[in-house]
Amino acid sequence: MMRKAATIVALAATSLGLVATSSAEVTQQGGVRVNFGGEMSPQRLPREGTAPIAVSVSAKIVPVGGAKSPQLRRISLAINRYGRIDGAGLPVCRVADIQPSTSAKAKQACGQSLVGNGSFSARVLLPEQTPFPSAGKILAFHGVHEGKPAILAHVYGTSPAPTSFTLPFVIGETGGTFGTTLSARLPEVTSEWGYVTGLELNLQRRYRWAGKARSYVSAGCPAPKGLSGAVFPFVKAKFGFKGLEIGSTVTRQCRARG
Repeated sequence: MMRKAATIVALAATSLGLVATSSAEVTQQGGVRVNFGGEMSPQRLPREGTAPIAVSVSAKIVPVGGAKSPQLRRISLAINRYGRIDGAGLPVCRVADIQPSTSAKAKQACGQSLVGNGSFSARVLLPEQTPFPSAGKILAFHGVHEGKPAILAHVYGTSPAPTSFTLPFVIGETGGTFGTTLSARLPEVTSEWGYVTGLELNLQRRYRWAGKARSYVSAGCPAPKGLSGAVFPFVKAKFGFKGLEIGSTVTRQCRARG
């Protein structure tokens, strides 16, 4: 396994208002290279408790050395324990509410549960044709999957034909450095798209519930007293392919407030 620092293009401004320059962790194993990045905004956070933040994670999957890309089947994200995801008071969306549907219809059905957006890209394989790129739009909803809290990533693309699927990221808890996990298994329908080449997910939602201001994503800065900031492992990712798993951890810094 080989790791090296790299810089990728700035994450585009989204309708959620998140603009950040991303430094990616590059991990290569076998014939696959994954560029994984993550950002949070703002970086100035309370030393005690949490404050609202916006979070963006992205992955770019590239075959190297002439290798054929394996199909991505699983994604797991682990967030530092100083970060929290909490949708208490938000309406709950279910896969059946948004699948199958266009982005517009999904938003119409579960707009009150919307917590983010993003994009999805792939190389489409058709018989006797050269593979060509395709892309899909992601809408992320606060929801439930198989009785567990989840972020439902609804993907809709129009090439080579209108296609939609929902990728449930089941939310779990763990101990140690990372407190919250997001785990997803790609549905079989994604095999029709060929090979996943990229994924970007932006999360941010502020709302009021029970008379109080709330944020779907919040975080604190793990800086010890006496220090103005801290460098910490922000998010750890695992990408599961057929016969191969690649892991990567992105480290970020924060400034302490208070």
